[in-house]
Amino acid sequence: MSGTPQMHSFGAEAMATTFELIIVHEEAEYAAQAAEAVFTEIARLEDELSRFRHTSDIWRLSQLHTGESLCVSLAVWDCLTLAKSMWEETAGAFDITIGPLMHLWRDAEGNLREPEPERLARARQSIGSQLFDLGEDGLRVTVNADRMVFDLGAVGKGYALDQAANILQDWSISSAFLNAGDSTLLALGTPPDESGWQVTLADGAHALTLTERALSGSGFQVKGAHIMNPRTLHPMPVQERRSYALAPSAALSDALSTAFMIMSEEEVKTLCERYEGQVEALWV
Repeated sequence: MSGTPQMHSFGAEAMATTFELIIVHEEAEYAAQAAEAVFTEIARLEDELSRFRHTSDIWRLSQLHTGESLCVSLAVWDCLTLAKSMWEETAGAFDITIGPLMHLWRDAEGNLREPEPERLARARQSIGSQLFDLGEDGLRVTVNADRMVFDLGAVGKGYALDQAANILQDWSISSAFLNAGDSTLLALGTPPDESGWQVTLADGAHALTLTERALSGSGFQVKGAHIMNPRTLHPMPVQERRSYALAPSAALSDALSTAFMIMSEEEVKTLCERYEGQVEALWV
């Protein structure tokens, strides 16, 4: 291979958002082939991780009754393992089982409504990551409540970016920038003649330089009151500020940016200290 490395941009729709990929490479055709491999992998992961696809393990998990179990794919196992760990690390601020709350607290037009106490009480019986167990024997997931709803929306896109980075590594591409709908970014290497990838935050006034790191943001600017508090089972009050998490992996930053919206600043500070400088939090 010869020539000067150039930046080549690609995009694809998946997981209800737009994935964008910038590859630094000498050959445009080679970069395009690598990008195709990346988007093929993301599409495959969507099939595995979506709770809306009846062929996915996530959908099958939501059909189980108390005491039943299912052996899942490695991708689902990875996401559930991280989700369970983050539920523990954040004292319940991150929880992938709160899907039923959306239907209770929002009407068909997406407006907030007060649910009936009886319905909220019933939902409470199937919400909480303590209600599923992970057994390493055969990647087995066991549920301890009927009809739990598993939703990997707060970690799946980040996981997809991490797996995309592995694909690029297989293609011997060390410099790239991956973007999942502007909510999660992953920077590999550096662009030509730069020390890192320049990122402007949502407020337009703050910028970061990323390299070998992921950045995720959560807030209310796009979807309004869509963030549920797993600790109270109530919607979070709409805030102007947006939380950001910096982490070594996109799946981790994805999960933490959501949790940071729920946690107090003191809790977030303590968590970041536990990760010994690998994780950082920002609010704008």
